[in-house]
Parts: sequence; structure tokens; C-alpha cells
Amino acid sequence: LDLLGRKRARDKPRNSYEGQDFSYLFGRTTSGENVDEFKAMQTTAVYACVRILAEAVASLPIHVYERTATGKEKKVEHPLYFLLHDEPNPEMSSFVFRETLMTHLLIWGNAYVQIIRDRSGQVISLYPLLPDKMSVHRDESGKLYYKYKRQSEENPNFKEKGDAILRAEDVLHVPGLGFDGLIGYSPIALAKNAIGMTLATENYGASFFKNGANPGGVLEHPGILKDPKRVRDSWNAVYNGVTNAHKVAVLEEGMKYTQVGIPPEEAQFLQTRKFQINEIARLYRIPPHMVGDLEKSSFSNIEQQSLEFVKYTLDPWVVRLEQAFKRSLFLPEEKKTYFVKFNVDGLLRGDYQSRMNGYAIGRQNGWLSTNDIRELEDLNLLSDEEGGNLYLINGNMTKLKDAGGFMKQAPLEQETQYEEDMDA
Repeated sequence: LDLLGRKRARDKPRNSYEGQDFSYLFGRTTSGENVDEFKAMQTTAVYACVRILAEAVASLPIHVYERTATGKEKKVEHPLYFLLHDEPNPEMSSFVFRETLMTHLLIWGNAYVQIIRDRSGQVISLYPLLPDKMSVHRDESGKLYYKYKRQSEENPNFKEKGDAILRAEDVLHVPGLGFDGLIGYSPIALAKNAIGMTLATENYGASFFKNGANPGGVLEHPGILKDPKRVRDSWNAVYNGVTNAHKVAVLEEGMKYTQVGIPPEEAQFLQTRKFQINEIARLYRIPPHMVGDLEKSSFSNIEQQSLEFVKYTLDPWVVRLEQAFKRSLFLPEEKKTYFVKFNVDGLLRGDYQSRMNGYAIGRQNGWLSTNDIRELEDLNLLSDEEGGNLYLINGNMTKLKDAGGFMKQAPLEQETQYEEDMDA
């Protein structure tokens, strides 16, 4: 029934993904500052965290592999290898491509890529799409499709400006943390109050130095002023600003200046700014020492913090990208055996001495060959003639039941056995 008691036709079920827009999450915060994606990037803490994660993922080696009976094999000849490892499209490198995707994920919570295929279905190029111009929809049959609002020249594949409809198979969508598994939510929007407070403290500091690094005050006059605005403006014109700080003030007609502002140290301005930097680092799970806060870092724990950054911060993003690449880029029959893998081993390696000790243990116990070690150190491999693929163990290790068996042999047999061992 409506408000007048009349029967009303039942509303049709609405498409829950039709025109989905999360812009309402942005806007004014409790600190009074407006926060959006671009304004958030103007804070040094947000910019540093986004840059650290985006550049870390973009700099990782990425390869295409095929599962085999004995493990995996790198497939350099696969068409996707060149696109992901070197050049996803003629206008950008693999580093710029992956850096752009991570930036979109960290700011908007979603990354979109247009997939260009040939007639056989193989991917021939990949173009990033701006998340703030993309919306996800579901048609009458329940299948997802994407609507992109092209208003600039960021993508050469759209000939005309306006709405472009893209099929689900033509879009690589990497969602961040969300509530339905299809759309990610922006970390900036969800933490807008923390970022708004950071902006407020920065604006306060800028205003403090703009006013000559002096708090506000009151000009007291013993009589009645006919034009107080003229007095205030003339005072500000002479004494306001950093360049006018510490000038000698000349007061007339018995006027008196009284300072009423709260000094920054009493308002704990510096402590507030420092806390907000750690707050944003916590948002992106970045160790404080990576954004310049070394107060709780030392030579004994900074390496451990760096390893934790790889395992608990970087690795989840890497897995998210790997699985999205496999789901959207490979042909259906390829998904059974092919996959994409980022190599984070280089970031997990310890210092030089620790690595050499680990290699020595693996080499002496027979589970690392020379080529295994050289590949980990990014060195050229040795041939079989040079012994690059030999697995060796120490000769003094043997089964307990065979201990002393060598001494039971006849002297001639011992000599023959020695010569055979030397030849081997």
C-alpha cells in the first residue's frame, strides 16, 4: 500500500550491481577535511605506502609456468610470457603496467584491465582502465558485464567518448577486500577519518608557519575603535607570515597585544603527526621503518621486519594478482596446467653470509646442485660437462649397517674400489 492506502504494484527485483558506485564513501570527515583519492595521495604517508607496495610488486620477476610430472617448467615461448614479463601493450612496460594496477588497487580497491584477443582467443595486449570510470553490472541472465565511461584519451581502443560496454571475458578484474567477492572497497574511503586527521594536522602546521610560527592573539585598545577591521588588517599586513616573524611591533594609542593561542607543543602537534603516519602505515600493513620511522627499529630486528613485510604484506597481494591473471588470461584448456608466478625469493633471502651458509648445507647434503644455487643468485648456468647439475653428498656419511664394510674387503679389492671411486 502507498501513503493513501491504495494498492501498489509489486516492485521488480532491482539489479544489485547496476550502476554500483562507492563515491558516497568519500567526502567530509569528522576532522572537517574532505577526502578523496587524489587528495589522499597528497599526504606523504599515503603516497609513501602506495609507492612502496606498487613498486615492490612491479619489480618482482614474473614468469609463466606449466606443471609437469616432476614439478614445473618455465614457458618462455607462451604468448602471455612476453606480455606479462616485458610489454603488455606497445605503450608501457611490464613494470609500469603492474605498478599502475597496484596503485588502482591501493587507492580505489579495484583494478581493471581491457583484454585484447585475436580470433583464436589468445591475448595479444593488455590495457589498464581507470577504476573511477568503471561500473559493474549484471544482465537479465545473471552474467556480469562492465560499463566504462571514457572521457579522455587514456585508452586507444575506444574510438568514441561515452559509455563502452565490455564483456566479462574481455576484462581482467582484480578486486581488493570487499563484502561480496566481486567488488573491492577503497582503503582510502574506509579509512577516510584517519586520513582526514592527517590532512588536518598538515593544514594546521602549514597555517602555523604561514602566520609567522606564532599563535593568534588579541589587540586590546583602551578606548573605542571606530574601524577595528582596518586595525586588524594593517596588523596582519605587517606582522603576519613567516617572512614577517620576529619584527618589532609598534603599538599606538595605548594598544596592547595579548597572545591567546595554544603553543604547538602543548597541543602535542608533533606527536599527533607522528601517530597519524603510523596509523596510515597500519592501514597498508607497512613496517614503520619503511616510511621513515626508525624509533623502534634496530640492526637486530629490521631484517626480520623486512621479511615479515614480504610474507604478510606483499605475498597476499601477489597471490591475488597471480590468481586473477590465471582466471582471466588463460584459455579454458590451459588453466589445467599453466599458471603465472611472481618470484619473491630474492626478497626473502638473508644477508650474503647467511645465504652462503645455506647454500653450503644444501650442496653438501645433496639437495642443491651448482646450477640450483647459480639460478637463485641470478648467475649463468653451467653445462653438464662442467658438473652444473650434479647432486653430491659427503663421503663420510653412510648407513650404520655398512660402517666398516670397506675395511673387510681384501687389499686388492680395496685398491680396485679406490681407483673406481677416483674415476667416478
